[in-house]
Amino acid sequence: MSSRRPLIVGIGGTTRPGSSSERALVVALRSAQEAGAETRLLGGEFLARLPIFNPGEREPTPEQAELAAAVRAADGLIVASPGYHGSISGVIKNALDTLEALRGDDRPYLTDRAVGCIITADGWQAAGTTLTALRSIIHALRGWPTPFGAALNAASGLFDADGACIEAKDAWQLATVAEQVLDFARMKARP
Repeated sequence: MSSRRPLIVGIGGTTRPGSSSERALVVALRSAQEAGAETRLLGGEFLARLPIFNPGEREPTPEQAELAAAVRAADGLIVASPGYHGSISGVIKNALDTLEALRGDDRPYLTDRAVGCIITADGWQAAGTTLTALRSIIHALRGWPTPFGAALNAASGLFDADGACIEAKDAWQLATVAEQVLDFARMKARP
């Protein structure tokens, strides 16, 4: 078994600093780190600088190249999106569309990587439909959505002033997503 710590890359958030989806992603990445992973966050601030994906462009921007390099190096990913009108947000969809840059790789798109899905939404219906949409996109990118996906109802507040989950059930969901991504990454690393 490899002694290298698996790299788990988190992609998520919104253009609003301190969004619930980015805070949820940070909690999940912290859980993965505590379990032995190396982590990297590509949050809302990064996503806001990522140009709209244009398949006709030949050369990636520095931000597009950074996203592609991070995902290329990742052993697993966690993607966190708000539920906007029953689906993922535009910034998350744009980041996932940008992964077209990995099309010609030896490990194209998200091949051989588990992807944990986290959704925050102001209601259960939006959380459920958004989780389904994100899982479908991960499948289309040849990724392995983890068996458990976190769906958090942000209508009543999710985090305290320190960024910790208010409800134990929400903390459990985020830790479970991180655990499943990390477990899969470790299984793939075995000789």
